Amino acid sequence: MDPLWLTIAFGGGYLLRQVGLPPMVGFLIAGFVLNGLGIQGGDLLRTMADLGVTLLLFSIGLKLDLRSLLRAEIWAGSSLHLLLSVLLTGLFILACDALGVGLFAGLDFQVVLLVAFALSFSSTVFAVKVLEQKGEMAAMHGRVAIGILIMQDVFAVLFLTISAGKVPSPWALAIPLLLWLLRPLLYRLLNRCGHGELLVLCGFFLALVAGYSGFVLLGLKGDLGALIMGVLLSGHSRASELSKSLLGFKDLLLVGFFLSIGLSGVPDGATLVTALLLVFLLPFKTGLYFLLLTRFRLRARSALLASFSLANYSEFGLIVGAIAVSSGWLDSQWLVAVAIALSLSFVLAAPLNSAAATLYERWQESLKRFETRTRHPSDQPLEPGEVSIAVFGMGRIGTAVYDYFHKRYADKVVGVDYNKEKVTRHCRDGRHVIYGDPTDPDFWARMPRDNRVELCLLAMPKHVANISVAATMRGRGYQGRLASIAYFADQIDELETLGVATFDFYAEAGSGFARHADQLSARDLADF
Repeated sequence: MDPLWLTIAFGGGYLLRQVGLPPMVGFLIAGFVLNGLGIQGGDLLRTMADLGVTLLLFSIGLKLDLRSLLRAEIWAGSSLHLLLSVLLTGLFILACDALGVGLFAGLDFQVVLLVAFALSFSSTVFAVKVLEQKGEMAAMHGRVAIGILIMQDVFAVLFLTISAGKVPSPWALAIPLLLWLLRPLLYRLLNRCGHGELLVLCGFFLALVAGYSGFVLLGLKGDLGALIMGVLLSGHSRASELSKSLLGFKDLLLVGFFLSIGLSGVPDGATLVTALLLVFLLPFKTGLYFLLLTRFRLRARSALLASFSLANYSEFGLIVGAIAVSSGWLDSQWLVAVAIALSLSFVLAAPLNSAAATLYERWQESLKRFETRTRHPSDQPLEPGEVSIAVFGMGRIGTAVYDYFHKRYADKVVGVDYNKEKVTRHCRDGRHVIYGDPTDPDFWARMPRDNRVELCLLAMPKHVANISVAATMRGRGYQGRLASIAYFADQIDELETLGVATFDFYAEAGSGFARHADQLSARDLADF
């Protein structure tokens, strides 16, 4: 790999990180800089990008509950958005065609529909990166956004299969049965891989060989194979561990994806005008998402945050553009225009998502007018009961904290988590856990005003979430005790400025281990 790529990519990501923007924006800008220097991407960068996207889809599959796709806000919302977006974008393109603006002049009606179809999609890569960085993949708006993106991926696969003009292998019909038969074998394989490099290699094998290459051999899209392979393993107890083991590799390879977008080509005047006009459509696309999601009874905040995650164009537009150019339907400059519009959509959407919570608080009175009278089942009023201790975040740490206090104070403890499946599992195990997202300001509006919680423990996996909840509670005048876990010294400083008692995760783990060992040794000596 050229050292110049690494230097400029790291420099771009680092600088943007310092001003509070996601590093991916810096990688995009780095791609444009490399393009300006006359450097070509080549096969290596394309391979990195493809591997990154494949691992991303595999990771999504590992966390996906297929039943969530059956919810109306996902299957109906994505379908209606596709149809309405194609209609509105098509009318806009026809208007630009009539005015002879940019590359729009002289397009056939069928090509107009094709371009509008390509622009109706949102980027899975961007949305997942944003949601992962904020720790919101399992939040209501995160699950809705991911569900819509999965449905869009299904539409994309259908289009690409039809446009390729190739009939899939007859063996493709046997895929459901084959996967059902393979599932126990794959589970056993995963159980025997340990926790080290073999687990990582197993993930690469399942995503790239069993999933991607297997589907390509059957005449189907390889990315779909990686996604389905992840879904197949999502019920395994080690699915989360496998996903985490691939996280660093996935993030590194996706740098190639963002660089490759910036390296797509050099625009002329007409191309640049076309790209800017496409960016002009984004607010309407985002507003349409918001309007549809609120019609499906989502609260304004959930609808807004999901819409912001989807407020961009998709890499699928480049694929459709390449098909149209190779078929002679579009000028080659269209590929450059779509690439620039895609890049600009990422650059604009990144700070928008970073400020999403602040923007909602500023506009919430106006946005709530779009809410329906009946609430979504996930947005009903909360009933924590007569409790004095609340644990926010019911992962492994939160569960241990809950169990400790439950032994001492019985029913005076409540757990809170935004992962519905996790809440269901805890309730089944006899714990008093309610579903809710404490980083959501409306969460506190749904809480009874007469609750007398004296101690709140922040055990969420993302530091930014713990900070957000602590700041919200102090801002609402909460005078009780707050305690939180922290992993690094700078995190401890941030929490302590909010009056939060902090516990260094690694130091406390060591102390707990020592106490446990000391108790064992004392017992053994007494027996002796």
